[in-house]
Order: sequence, then structure tokens, then C-alpha cells
Amino acid sequence: MHTPEQVIFTNMCMVYDGQGNVLVQERVDPKWPGIVFPGGHVEPGETFAQAVIREVQEETGLTIRQPRLCGVKHWHKRGVRHMVLLYKTGEYEGELHSSEEGRVWWMPLSDLPAAPLADNFENMLQVFLNDNLSEHTFRLDGDQWFDILT
Repeated sequence: MHTPEQVIFTNMCMVYDGQGNVLVQERVDPKWPGIVFPGGHVEPGETFAQAVIREVQEETGLTIRQPRLCGVKHWHKRGVRHMVLLYKTGEYEGELHSSEEGRVWWMPLSDLPAAPLADNFENMLQVFLNDNLSEHTFRLDGDQWFDILT
């Protein structure tokens, strides 16, 4: 018998400018601080694309267009699957501004690996950049977590 599982959907978007820069956010949330791409929760009734467009606009002031799903990150915690839908786009308009989520700015993509990234963001970044990868997950084996990229 199939048992449905509870899932929490979130998103993240790599916005790039075509000149080698990506839009980054320095998160102030003590639960997951560091540099990441903007994103957030999918609200009830939203499509996944609507949610990522809204989240990027709320956190950066930019309105993105044509976000393309490029992968997922997911893990189980306390019986709930957490799923992050990973998008990217080079189409945007508006004026960049930071929000209460954290400071935002354009950074050369080549500088990103050496930046103070949020925990495990370097593995998520591989999914954004490598068309041969589509999934980042964690597996608990005993009391140790393992990162898995496929």
C-alpha cells in the first residue's frame, strides 16, 4: 500500500548577467548563514515557477523571467521530505536591493567557490553548473550524513 509523504517545497535561483557574474545573497538566518542564491518557500496555490519569481523579487528587487528548472536538492528530516527546486535564468529587470533576508550583490562566478558559502552550498552549486547533474541529496547512515550528487 502506498503511503503519501509530507513534503515542504522551497526554491533557489541562480540569476546570471551574461558577463560572468551571478546574483548572491549573504543570508543572516543563523540556521543557515552564508552566501547562497536567492529563494524561499512555495506558498499554497502557487506554481513552482510563480514561487521562484516571487521569492527572487522579494529578496532582490529583480523580476526574473523564464526560470529554468535545473535540478533538485532534497532530504528527510523528522518524517518530512524537504525539497529545494533549483532554477536558473539570465533574464531579469528591475533595480537591485537587499532585504531582511540578507545583503545581495553581483559576484564573479569564478570567485564564488572561495567565498564564505552556506553549509553544503558548494554541492548545490555543482548541480546549477553541471548539466550532467540533476540531484543533490543527503543520506543518513547510522549517525553520519552523506552528500550524494547524481
